[in-house]
Amino acid sequence: MQTRMTEQVLASAEGREAEQILRACVHCGFCTATCPTYQLLGDELDSPRGRIYLIKEMLEGEQVTRKTQQHLDRCLTCRSCETTCPSGVRYGRLVDIGRGLIEQQVPRPMLQKIMRRTLRSIIPYPARLRLMLGVASFGKHLLPSSLKKKVPPLGKAQPSVRSDHARRMLVLDGCVQSVATPQTNAVLAGLLDRLGIALIAEAAAGCCGAMSYHLAAHDEGLDFMRRNVDAWWPHVEQGAEAIVVTASGCGTTVKEYGELLAHDTRYAVKAARISALARDVSEVLAAEDLTTLGAPGQGRRIAFHSPCTLQHGQQIVGKVESILLKAGYELTPVADAHLCCGSAGTYSVLEPEISRQLLNNKLDNLNAGGPEMIATANIGCQLHLATGADVPVVHWLELLQ
Repeated sequence: MQTRMTEQVLASAEGREAEQILRACVHCGFCTATCPTYQLLGDELDSPRGRIYLIKEMLEGEQVTRKTQQHLDRCLTCRSCETTCPSGVRYGRLVDIGRGLIEQQVPRPMLQKIMRRTLRSIIPYPARLRLMLGVASFGKHLLPSSLKKKVPPLGKAQPSVRSDHARRMLVLDGCVQSVATPQTNAVLAGLLDRLGIALIAEAAAGCCGAMSYHLAAHDEGLDFMRRNVDAWWPHVEQGAEAIVVTASGCGTTVKEYGELLAHDTRYAVKAARISALARDVSEVLAAEDLTTLGAPGQGRRIAFHSPCTLQHGQQIVGKVESILLKAGYELTPVADAHLCCGSAGTYSVLEPEISRQLLNNKLDNLNAGGPEMIATANIGCQLHLATGADVPVVHWLELLQ
């Protein structure tokens, strides 16, 4: 793709990076075939190719409007297009850069500003989120039935597994998962203890920074990332062999710390090391001998929903399924497994209509095989699917107990 970037854009590292990404696009349109929003809306500007054109025009100095911003807002950042793209266009990175720039040029309606600021002020902070969910749960009986399932349960604190093994790994507790489903990491600690690995949850670490960054609050998101680098670094120096992440959305972001902090001279080297150590939990378990865990599945029928951040963001395909099959589970077929469930971080709150359509489509496909349970690998997907599912929705790690 030919570009004519403004001098101002080319003067910034992000601008030069965006130009390189744009030049890789060859207009082929393969991305439109796997884009969830294009499939639903049929608008070229709600496809990756269309959004690429919009970002290109902005970077070339063309006037951008609220309509341009809306088309970028509607992107789920599912990155299914990246899996499909034959040219390797890093669309997810480009749309983040585009959103950050347009946020500076186009004022948002006041209600949207308040909503986004509220989300950023509560969700990344476990104590605040726990308080909010507690209040919501207390008044849940007053809500209409259509809204009751939208309030996620407040998870019960889990006893920590204190193990002393030569092998040590760090784990990201995160924000939403630590409040809504703390059992996920508790299960992991127990599993790794049986495998001779000690799991360390560093209290000073917190939100991975993804939510703020994807909502165009880039500096705020980068600060969350720097905090985690600082929190984990002493353990890295002491020989921690991996940073395990059980929420695939967070894992995608932690694996990109090195890229996102590459221009920060104080953090670039450390961030790159953190990213190199980051592992999705499926990568960790797939490398271990799991025969000691037995076969708890015993022929039970499970539908596995592979989150976009696992299959497209981290390009991990088949690892979870293989582990579950070895554990004795029967996996039911799921049509259009590459398409997003509509959770996408805060997307289900900010774009509820599109999100609801994607959720309904996903649940139809997950339920088609008659599973007794749905398993997934990301807290956002887990909570979102649970709002409409007729069977339990769990993190797949819980099936290995």
